This record gives sequence, structure tokens and C-alpha cells, in this order.
Amino acid sequence: MKFGVVVFPGSNCDHDMIYVLRNIEEQEVVPLWHKERDLQGCDMIVLPGGFSYGDYLRSGAIASLSPIMAEIKKFAEKGGYLLGVCNGFQILCESGLLEGTLLHNNNQKFICKNQYITPQTNSTIFTKDVKIGQALEVPIAHGEGRYFAYDDVLKKMEDNEQILFRYCNEKGEIKDEFNPNGSISNIAGVTNKGKNVFGMMPHPERCSDIELGNTDGKALFDSIIRNFVK
Repeated sequence: MKFGVVVFPGSNCDHDMIYVLRNIEEQEVVPLWHKERDLQGCDMIVLPGGFSYGDYLRSGAIASLSPIMAEIKKFAEKGGYLLGVCNGFQILCESGLLEGTLLHNNNQKFICKNQYITPQTNSTIFTKDVKIGQALEVPIAHGEGRYFAYDDVLKKMEDNEQILFRYCNEKGEIKDEFNPNGSISNIAGVTNKGKNVFGMMPHPERCSDIELGNTDGKALFDSIIRNFVK
């Protein structure tokens, strides 16, 4: 596969993502500057974590208007695969490519720690090869990670298996006490109706290298690569 990792002013996880995809997963990767309009024939576009444009206005709001996003929207509308992590998830929501929004954490503080999440569906290439209900330990680092959507939207998303991950404990138990930021229904990641756009707040690229002592995130990248069909 050929991956494109978009770089915005303020991105700080772009090199982490490039390293995992290129060095760990051994895939072709190109960085894409946010002012570019050429996606260079990539099979999947990744919006990495960070603080695009300093998180002024709402996180991801300014980045959603960057020139490259117009091309990314066309790419996604044609079925192209797109992944947004943390700030990238915020950009996807601000762009209307994913339903819902990300609000300030309920404790109004920046949270940075290891957190368990559990897959909720196998209906996407991102989660097809992970077990529903298993606990994955994936780091979080965000100040605006509280996912919210209205009840009618959530109902449609549930019915269409658009909930990718929920926050849980090490046993995979989903309860309010294991929710780090107040996200509605413990949601940590979602997909669109077409199952080609994925967004999540936790950072799988930060737990994909054996040198870090945790490779739970690698399972998600492995799943994408094994199940990708051009």
C-alpha cells in the first residue's frame, strides 16, 4: 500500500506515523504538505495527531479548510481510505467527513496516559482482524477528546456498526469509570457509513514498536494492510 501522511502547521505526530508505516509495516509512505492538492496516488491518507494551527478556534477547525482537505474530501467521497488520529479525528469531524464532534474533556484538563479501548465491530478493514471485546492498551494525549453526537445520530451509527472503539478496562469491560474524558457512550473511535473513513482519539502509532514495550496498536495497521483491496 501507499500511504500519504498530511502535515499541517502544528502537527507533531506525523513522523511517528511515517516511522510506523514505513519502518515497522514496511509500506510506501509520502508526506503531504497541507497546501498541496496532489495526493500522489496514495491508497490511504492519514491525518496525524498534533495541534494544527495551534488549536485556535476549535481543534481542527482551521485545518479543515486547508487546500489539501478539498482533495481529501473528493478522495473519500470516491471510497478512498482515510484515517484521522487525535487531532486528525478532530479535523475529520470539523470537515463533515465523520459525524459528531469532539468537545473539551469533562475535567477541562489535558489527559496523557495509557488507556484501554475495545473494538466494537469487525465490519471495517481497520478492525477486521482484531477481536471484538478484547482490550487494547493505546496511549491517549488530548484536551478535546470528548466525543459527542445527538441520540438520533448515535442510534443510526450503532445500527450501521459505525462505532469502532469504546474506552474500557484491562478486561474489556465498558463502564463510565473507565471513560477518561466523558465521551458519550464511552466512544473512542468511529467510522463513516461507507466504512472508508476512520477516526480515533487514542494513538495506535505510539504502541506499534516492540522497542516501546507495547505493540497493541500494530494490530490495527496490520488489519488495514491485510484487508485492503484496491
